[in-house]
Amino acid sequence: MSTSELYGDLRPRAFAIAYQMLGSVSEAEDVVQEAFLRLYQTQQGGEIIASPRAYVATLVTRLAIDQLRSARARRERYVGEWLPEPLATGPSPVEHAETADSLSLAVLVLLENLSPRQRAAFLLREVFAYPYPEVAEIIGSDVDTTRHLVARARKHLQDRRPRYHATRRQRRELAGRFFAAVEQGDLRALEELLAEDVAMHGDGGGKVPALGRPVNGRLRVARALAAVAPVLARAGGVRYHLTEVNGQPGALVFDAADLLVGVMGLDIADGRIQTIHSIVNPDKLQHFDRVGDLGALVRADHRGAGG
Repeated sequence: MSTSELYGDLRPRAFAIAYQMLGSVSEAEDVVQEAFLRLYQTQQGGEIIASPRAYVATLVTRLAIDQLRSARARRERYVGEWLPEPLATGPSPVEHAETADSLSLAVLVLLENLSPRQRAAFLLREVFAYPYPEVAEIIGSDVDTTRHLVARARKHLQDRRPRYHATRRQRRELAGRFFAAVEQGDLRALEELLAEDVAMHGDGGGKVPALGRPVNGRLRVARALAAVAPVLARAGGVRYHLTEVNGQPGALVFDAADLLVGVMGLDIADGRIQTIHSIVNPDKLQHFDRVGDLGALVRADHRGAGG
């Protein structure tokens, strides 16, 4: 198999591991590129690699563990709430089919509470179904310790992990109603769609206006969403393009010039929206499309209101 064929065959799994380890598209891409560079250099050096698939998975995981350790310090200094970089998975995410639920923003946020090795062990075993001996070899541990790492991670996630009972079509229809209500600022419609204990999270990275902390509860979240509509309308309006975000319903948010200003992801269960993640930090949107300036829209509204 040629180098390009090998890359095409192994890259989807490599990226999936790196992304779910790091919660960052850009950092995951860097890790994958580094792993394949090392694979190429090793092969060029004449070394025979019995299983390139296992070799790349090991490299990606170990590089991601190192990257995550350094990223933790940066995230502690992050302005506001840190959320993962969103990923558009589309209506039929072939390469993400095996990991659709674990890709959700809510799950990635939960994974942030695990240590890097614990996160790697859990993902390799529970998401990608690697056998324990192989997981242990990849993370540089023994099988008993690896089982312990996975068990602790599973216990941490089992009571908090979202459960998606609705079909994809039902979730898509509910999301359509939700974004229509957001666009219209329809408070009553929003309240009907939200779970009683709904939580809304925002990430602006200190670069554009965003929630400083999570908003909890049906009425508070509905009011916060309804208040945004007139501001954006006065500033020239936005449109919500429904899509799948991290395997769940969501929308890309474009300004009047068709520039991307935000991505919203929804977690839906029992016919209600349980969690809303709004990522408007422009640095986390670069891999999607041309990025606009949400801050400019809000400032324009403030100037108009002042005038």
